[in-house]
Amino acid sequence: MTRRPLATVVIEPTMASPRMRSFDRILRAVAAKHVTVTFVGESGCGKEVMARRLHDLSPRRSGPFVPINCAAIPEALFESELFGHERGAFTGATERGHGKVEMARGGTLFLDEVADMPLSVQPKLLRFLETRRFMRVGGTKKLEVDARLVLATLRPLEDEVRAGRFREDLFYRVQGIVLVVPPLRDRRRDIPPLIDSFIAQLSAIHDCPRPRLTRSARAAMLAYNWPGNVRQLRNVIEFVTILRAGKTVRVQDLPPGLEPASRDSAAGVDTLTLDLDQPLSAMIDQIVEHVILEEHGNLGRAARRLGISIRTLQRRRA
Repeated sequence: MTRRPLATVVIEPTMASPRMRSFDRILRAVAAKHVTVTFVGESGCGKEVMARRLHDLSPRRSGPFVPINCAAIPEALFESELFGHERGAFTGATERGHGKVEMARGGTLFLDEVADMPLSVQPKLLRFLETRRFMRVGGTKKLEVDARLVLATLRPLEDEVRAGRFREDLFYRVQGIVLVVPPLRDRRRDIPPLIDSFIAQLSAIHDCPRPRLTRSARAAMLAYNWPGNVRQLRNVIEFVTILRAGKTVRVQDLPPGLEPASRDSAAGVDTLTLDLDQPLSAMIDQIVEHVILEEHGNLGRAARRLGISIRTLQRRRA
């Protein structure tokens, strides 16, 4: 029997929360202008997703989007990776290599974790930004490329300049528009649509039936602080999509660590932080789940604290 090829589902960035809708309005305005943009935010919060959206909204959308992870490339290879090399430029260079700058012609060059770019390469990047010209490693001919530069960093570049790890002249050259991508805990209203989007995406990728999350499982995920942000949420959904394919997902079916983190995140219902932008039913589910977690899963005690019958509580969680 011939197996179906794995499907690919493209998920648009989720902009359900007021904060992200405001962010998207700014993104659309900036995308139309040829200006350097720097995305700042915690690991996993979606900086590359936003950079791709910026590209897709820009006049350069028909050109390539070329990412390069500055933290993942050894210093000795960085210049060649960025600008390319000529044949014989170094040991092992048996043919000409085209760098990321050249590949981004007419499109967007995305430098992820730019704070980790080696100091030795930074003057050459500065020169390219000023002239739009560069030479491949081992080359003698200057090449010209028109590409938009978009950056992302976990650490503010101002701090890197003060620490001597990032050149001040390059900092001022790339300091165009700085956009801070908020962490997932500050935009909880985005969590439900992200859950649904990832379930659709990952069920298609892994060719399996979609799992069904109970209200209590969703409430636990809403209550969790998501230190790993959107990337961590995706991993959790992938976990339950594979292990609970086509089945119901309860709180106890979530990955180890998620439920205790939810329990630890609230000392009690009186101190529970709720996102008032989410629907009332979601807030009620979140409160109910926190009480259950505080009572260590004892539904009788939780029902008494909430002032409802245990049957009503069980229906609420179904």
